[in-house]
Amino acid sequence: MNALETSPDEFRALADRVTQVAADYLKALPSRTIFPTTSGSETERIFRLAPPERGAGAQALDDLAQVLGHCRAQNGGFFGYVLGSGEPVAALADLLASVVNQNVTAWRSAPAAVTIERTVVEWIASAIGCARFRGSLTGGGSSANLMGLAMARENRMPGNERGLSGSQLAVVYASEEVHMSIPKAVALLGIGREQLRLIPVDERFHMMPSELSKAIAQDRQQGRVPIAIVASAGTVNTGAVDPLGEIAAIARENELWLHVDGAYGALAAITAPKKFAGLELADSISLDPHKWLYQPLDCGCLLYRDEQAAQRAFSHSGDYARSLSADPIEGFVYFEESLELSRRFRALKLWLSLRYHGFAAFRAAIHRNLELAQRLANAIEERSELELLAPVELSAVAFRYGRGCDKPGAQLNRDNAVLLKRVLERGRVYLSNATLRGRFALRSCIVNNATTESDVDGVISEVLAAAKELHL
Repeated sequence: MNALETSPDEFRALADRVTQVAADYLKALPSRTIFPTTSGSETERIFRLAPPERGAGAQALDDLAQVLGHCRAQNGGFFGYVLGSGEPVAALADLLASVVNQNVTAWRSAPAAVTIERTVVEWIASAIGCARFRGSLTGGGSSANLMGLAMARENRMPGNERGLSGSQLAVVYASEEVHMSIPKAVALLGIGREQLRLIPVDERFHMMPSELSKAIAQDRQQGRVPIAIVASAGTVNTGAVDPLGEIAAIARENELWLHVDGAYGALAAITAPKKFAGLELADSISLDPHKWLYQPLDCGCLLYRDEQAAQRAFSHSGDYARSLSADPIEGFVYFEESLELSRRFRALKLWLSLRYHGFAAFRAAIHRNLELAQRLANAIEERSELELLAPVELSAVAFRYGRGCDKPGAQLNRDNAVLLKRVLERGRVYLSNATLRGRFALRSCIVNNATTESDVDGVISEVLAAAKELHL
């Protein structure tokens, strides 16, 4: 007897119940309080249960609504971090992907899944102006950045024949605004965080090419070995897009690998290509469809110009896994070009979602997000109490309360930290924070296709209402 067997009829009944819970959640989502009224002790009491020895059967589904009631609502008023809205058609595909349970490691293991993933990667590369690139889907931007820098290390680090200890001498360059995943990546790769050079940014928070060139020259004079530059196509704090063309020229002149961290912003190239001029000159690019293609987590992507460079970094197969086919399709294996061996069928949701809605719909949604960010920036500048702290290049808007007041900077930082806490407690909008040149900022980031003008206008009214309650 198979104790874990679930009959098709039973599965259908369970799926109907789960779908109904999900549909009810989506119906109520626009009006939900963004952060649930709960506490750490309350969630522990409800969900940290003793392990069940005997199953409850279908009654186990009775608690799903309570689970959703203790989740943060990703509705139009959520402006924290950089997290897409979780497109529902893609969510349905995720259910099917889990049912078929393909290990998308090689064509022979998952013919349809591998073909679909290779297809959607080609679609994305073409849509952002990098049609000749190939790549793979990843868990997110952090893993894509790690893989991109692993390729840089394997393809640009000097060999032992030159008597150099690459792990001690190799240097990677990025801006002061670089995402936290880059220091993690250089540490994990054995390059070391002390070998990451943070290049100053200009008044618009762009990496300064002149400072980059100077740092490379200084390191070479001191016997170090520059191997890679990380340019940002949308910094997480302000959405700044580094001057990609100028940085690419410096990389080419110095024979360095150019990796572009586009996890937040690069997918906006499908609607605003001029903002990303030079993106096609990169050696590798990280992207996150679970941000600006609104896909459910997780769905990152690494694109690269040269598959042989990927193979030099990742091709190390055990004999039991070696492909025996020379056919370019049937012999294809992802583990020769990727960090992962076990890989879930991430591409199905993206493939179905893009085919259901079409690229035009996603292009329009991203364009709308960019417009709404400008609307918010304009509204901030119109209020005498609020101060915009950075140009709005994409959809991240950084600002603070207290423009024109005579309080010292430290006090303004404390006031805005308290203000943010109060805004979140009110539950109508959800903002995050950033520190820009020592100034504590309230940060709104719009990567939600459901966000409307009224949601954006609510940011201003909620901040001002919270400030009034705190007597700031």
